Amino acid sequence: MKVKELNRAVSVTELMTTRHRCMEFEGKWLDSFGKPELTGSWLIWGNSGNGKTRFALQLCKYLTNFGRVAYNSLEEGAGRSMQAAFSEVGMDDVKRRIVLLDQEPISELIERLKRRKSPDIIAIDSIQYTGMNYADYKALRNGFRGKLFLLISHAAGTQPAGRVATSIRFDAFVKVRVEGYRAFPVSRYGGGDPFTIWDEGAFQYWGT
Repeated sequence: MKVKELNRAVSVTELMTTRHRCMEFEGKWLDSFGKPELTGSWLIWGNSGNGKTRFALQLCKYLTNFGRVAYNSLEEGAGRSMQAAFSEVGMDDVKRRIVLLDQEPISELIERLKRRKSPDIIAIDSIQYTGMNYADYKALRNGFRGKLFLLISHAAGTQPAGRVATSIRFDAFVKVRVEGYRAFPVSRYGGGDPFTIWDEGAFQYWGT
């Protein structure tokens, strides 16, 4: 009987000498998120009106320093509200490094990612609009190991909304809860400081 060859084992030498594609975050980004790898997944969640989309777009704009970004707006599409949101964060400054996908189904997104020179970083807003289950999410992430996925989720109180988003939270390399125009990160890469999304809004909410 032919024995199936296994290729998942990694020697200690291979582990210790492997070079990873890390993003050299600086300033407040470093303080909050450390120096993340350009791979895996992040989960961002928060209730409506607390700055979740604004933070996701600020993050995407910053990530254009490290790769090409696609923002798949499944929930809002390319309508007026998204136009205003892009304008608020000054996305015109990095317009050659980011593209907005207008409610692109996950099946079409997968085909896009198979192309040469496809985006390195993909934001999906929101996970509740994808139609994916947890197995679909794992297949997407594992199918494109050289890319970074930012999954944006609705919230139920202080937790991600729904079973799929809850499961992704345990798998995500960086977890970010947004409340009152502040982002509260838990990162495998260090950091940990709260990130202020909008000074005035945060002051009005928190009072400090």
